Amino acid sequence: VQLQASGGGSVQAGGSLRLSCAGSGSIFSIYNMGWYRQAPGKQRELVAVITSGGSTNYADSVKGRFTISRDNAKNTVTVYLQMNSLKAEDTAVYYCAADSVYRDYAQHAMNFWGKGTQVTVSS
Repeated sequence: VQLQASGGGSVQAGGSLRLSCAGSGSIFSIYNMGWYRQAPGKQRELVAVITSGGSTNYADSVKGRFTISRDNAKNTVTVYLQMNSLKAEDTAVYYCAADSVYRDYAQHAMNFWGKGTQVTVSS
C-alpha cells in the first residue's frame, strides 16, 4: 500500500485546511485509516481515525474542529482531514496512515505510512 498525502500549508489561527491522502496498491487489505501528527519535541499522536465501517474517533484536542472522512473507490482509497478553527498548537507534521491488520488502533500503530505534510498555524 502506498499513501500520498497533500494539503498542508500555513494558515492563521482560526483558519481552515484540508488534508488529503490517496492510497493505492493493495487497498482491499486496508481496515483503519488515520491521521497522526508530531510537533517539534513532542511524541507522535493519533489525531483522527476512521474504520473500514466508517466509524470515527478523535483526539480530545481536536474534537469538534477536525473531521475525518474516507472515500473508497474501485482501485483507490482517499482519506481526508478537514481542519477548522485551527490553533497554534495544531502546528505539526501530519502523517496519514493505514492498517492492513484488524486491530485496536489505540494500542497499535498502523503499518503503512505516507510522507508527512507540514501544517503551520500562526497566532
